Amino acid sequence: MIDDNKGFTPRGGARRARTNDPNEAISRQLKSLYSSLEQEQIPDRFLDLLEQLDEAEKAASGKRGS
Repeated sequence: MIDDNKGFTPRGGARRARTNDPNEAISRQLKSLYSSLEQEQIPDRFLDLLEQLDEAEKAASGKRGS
């Protein structure tokens, strides 16, 4: 039996809130997706391009400072 006033089951476990809010479901799915993407490695080609960009920015700022 669940005590609706406290939100806990009689055995002391937390009751999971259920909602019909579609934004809640979308939010959970997006968090799951982004979490899995964070675990993926960045492709070497992308890292090479970022390094080239950094070098180009340094060269451009060096020319402006002269």
